[in-house]
Amino acid sequence: MATTGTPLRIQLLGPVRAWQDGTEVPLGPPKQRAVLSLLASRANDVVGVDTIVDALWDGDIPHSAANSVHTYVAGLRRELEPGRSRRGASAVLVSASGGYCLRTDPDQVDATLFARRHAEARRSWAKGDTETSLRLYEEALSLWRGEAYAAIPGPFAAMERTRLRDLRLTAVEEWAADMLAAGRHTEIAPELIRAVSEEPLREKLRWLLMLTLYRNGRQAHALRVYDEIRRLLSSELGIEPGVELSDLYQQILRGHPGLRTHGGDATAALLEAPRETPLPAAPSPRQLPPSARGFVGRAVELARLADVLDDELTRSGATTPVAVVDGPAGAGKSAFVLQLAHRLLDRFPDGQLYVDLCGTGLRGKPVTAAEALAQLLGSLGVDTTRMPVGLAARASLYRSLLHGRRMLVVLDDAHSADQLRPLIPRGSCCVLATSRQRLAGLAARDGAHLLTVGPLDDSASARLLTGLSGNRLAGQDEAVRRLVAVCGGLPLALRIVADGLTANPGVPLSTLVEQYAAEHSRLDRLTVEDDPAASMRCAFAASYRALPADAARMFRYLGLHGGPFTVEIAATLAETDRDTTRRLLSLLAAHHLLEEEPGHRYRFHGLIGLYAAECAEREPPALRQAALTRVLERGPAAPQARPATGDTTRQDVRTVAL
Repeated sequence: MATTGTPLRIQLLGPVRAWQDGTEVPLGPPKQRAVLSLLASRANDVVGVDTIVDALWDGDIPHSAANSVHTYVAGLRRELEPGRSRRGASAVLVSASGGYCLRTDPDQVDATLFARRHAEARRSWAKGDTETSLRLYEEALSLWRGEAYAAIPGPFAAMERTRLRDLRLTAVEEWAADMLAAGRHTEIAPELIRAVSEEPLREKLRWLLMLTLYRNGRQAHALRVYDEIRRLLSSELGIEPGVELSDLYQQILRGHPGLRTHGGDATAALLEAPRETPLPAAPSPRQLPPSARGFVGRAVELARLADVLDDELTRSGATTPVAVVDGPAGAGKSAFVLQLAHRLLDRFPDGQLYVDLCGTGLRGKPVTAAEALAQLLGSLGVDTTRMPVGLAARASLYRSLLHGRRMLVVLDDAHSADQLRPLIPRGSCCVLATSRQRLAGLAARDGAHLLTVGPLDDSASARLLTGLSGNRLAGQDEAVRRLVAVCGGLPLALRIVADGLTANPGVPLSTLVEQYAAEHSRLDRLTVEDDPAASMRCAFAASYRALPADAARMFRYLGLHGGPFTVEIAATLAETDRDTTRRLLSLLAAHHLLEEEPGHRYRFHGLIGLYAAECAEREPPALRQAALTRVLERGPAAPQARPATGDTTRQDVRTVAL
């Protein structure tokens, strides 16, 4: 780093600015400043280029996005290290592991320092050191210079603005409570009035302002604050103020003498309560379904994700840890999340909430966010007669009820980030979700941790299959090998086969193995009668139905060929241009209907390939033949069809499709 000893200082709590050796550094255009703000928020950690792209662009990401990121980093390097030679390695913005790392002292980033001072203030308060606590709160709040990440574009900046704003308001509440406890009510009214104007529905702020005004001899103004929030809550949420506000209002009306002084009064209990105080009388639901019988494998992924969530919960302020597990149909996403949830139960003494969002439509009509919130609010004790109308009102009440509570929220089978976002509370809760799609926007905008679970390896597949089949497979290594290959590592398929083996004890094992291995009838066998959720064909069909029309058409054309595919082969099959083809292949991969391999090659999972071949038959015969002819005319560049899962080849499927 080309410095004279003064570290790089970065401001995120207001307009994004930076100073090097005491001189302000020009940071360039908004997206370039967005790159710096993201790297500064994760100082000394490597941030991948893909993560930066997701953080800067919401929705349609341009093909040039990665190149733009490199350009922005180059621009920042020129400004931060003007004396560095063009070929010299950067000491400030370091390239590493497919991303970039900003090397700086985290305490020189004001947002990081704010969070640290806030945590120190809480610890001092817990020790009874009010004087130190107040000093630290004031140091933390003095760092703010306006709206965090002001004028910075992109979903990450939007998420951080919301998170930090909520954390600042929490700090204001705690500082004001300490000031009241210390008898310094004359000093805090202006700050509380500003905070209430910023967050008019926040009841704790109103409570503190009412008591402050009353102690300053402004009884009428204190009562007016209550009347105002009562009207707002009624009109916007359809509810009445909470018990604390109502009790304080009645005490002010009666001129309760204990409100006048800070020592030994009726308000002492709330002012001296823990920093995170749950709303009273809310139930503690215990809604987690049981873990799946015979769960195997995933030990590394479970341990890693549990550690990540534990770390975030330890550091949590207003941020709610969110983890979304995605993967193909039948990969065991729900079983994985429930296994993880049961491991984490002791961290959440206030209970667990569970909602099946039915995003695939296999277990009923997809649940809207508003409907899910009605279910969650009902579980939290909200009577149907007091249920707010509208998504925003329900989300506000939901977050208020969970404020300060340590509760685990499990949301199964989500179909989009927009369905999940209103269901994420703030603060000390944790959200675990599953989805058939990779919700990259939820990671960029909301800081979610994404984990993809794929098929089990052969060893874990064999353990699951033999464990669920009783003694049917004892000593039958070759039968186990063939059945594991038939299922391609998908736990749902393995469970269906295990059930079939135990349900047919009179049928020779060799006969059952041949029946499952027969490619032309395999999807017919991998089903449980009268249960669409236990059918591989139905599971794949749900993912297929969720595709846009152009992606579904590409899927059908790929089913003619069988794979593996390059972009050129796919473009030839579907008669689409290369850019469109790349977009559609990426979309199919994001829906886990296609597997992307190194070198921009794609292939089907064996069972999904069988389903794709069935879908290909929906195209008119002439179009199918023309598509295959186009690929054959490309010559030897087209790869040969690979053997499918089982004992027959994908060539058989191609013939059937024709």
